[in-house]
Amino acid sequence: MKKYDRQADTIQINKHHIPICISDWFALGITKFMRYWADIFFAHRYDHRAVVLETIAALPGMIGGTHQHLCSLRRMISDRGWINTLLDEAENERMHLMTFINVTRITLFERMLVRIVQVVFYSAFFVFYFLFPKTAHRIIGYFEEEAVYSYTEYLAGVENGVFSNVPAPQIAIEYWHLPPNARLRDVIIEVRADEAGHRDVNHGFADELA
Repeated sequence: MKKYDRQADTIQINKHHIPICISDWFALGITKFMRYWADIFFAHRYDHRAVVLETIAALPGMIGGTHQHLCSLRRMISDRGWINTLLDEAENERMHLMTFINVTRITLFERMLVRIVQVVFYSAFFVFYFLFPKTAHRIIGYFEEEAVYSYTEYLAGVENGVFSNVPAPQIAIEYWHLPPNARLRDVIIEVRADEAGHRDVNHGFADELA
């Protein structure tokens, strides 16, 4: 099974892109608005937050990869490796989902919510990326910053005994090449590093487009 390509020991966990223009401030504002409602809905149910939000987090990479593919064909130019990077990101986020559905059981309402939000978000972000690709990548960069923050809180809860440090799902052990006795704590550390990697990639793409 393919593992997301990153060097865990080179990832800086606590990192923030300081807004420098109107589009950056817009991206940060959208992110904080979404974070506000996510905090209200999920509160401290980080396992449910992980499952539901990862179903959405796997969309931007696929959308961006599709747009870059079409752009490369339309302009007859190289994609500079963006397509594979974005599609790998989408697959990595999907594997996060496949992992956490083995940790918790989401409610019927949450399943219905996922279906509705997926349609709305995919449609809106597809159009937004076509019109404002730089801002789209900046938004995802800020989304990933919030994901890192949330997984840090989740990790603290596991380490403090608030959440059970259950055995790591087999799919996670195989995907991240964890030891057979790995626990949830080990999984969260890997997922958080993935999110930090996505953060850096998307902020980097936004900088290039600027």
